[in-house]
Amino acid sequence: MEAEQRRITGTVARAQIAPGSKSDRVGVVLRTQKGDEYVLRRMGGNAFRDEALDELVGATITATGLVAGQTFIMKDWTVEK
Repeated sequence: MEAEQRRITGTVARAQIAPGSKSDRVGVVLRTQKGDEYVLRRMGGNAFRDEALDELVGATITATGLVAGQTFIMKDWTVEK
């Protein structure tokens, strides 16, 4: 699967990721107004626990990065007012 460069706006939230699998955990996701949900990662950040992402929970952001499957790896972002 090839990663695709995208710009996405959505709300950052905590959600169950990969329920029932060995990777089952609560993580940070980006939910769009269209109903899409991406596991959110920060380029260069820890895949399982990233304090920079934790600070964004509850905020609406516009971010640029790579989409690979259901994961969005952010390069940069701005918090919407």
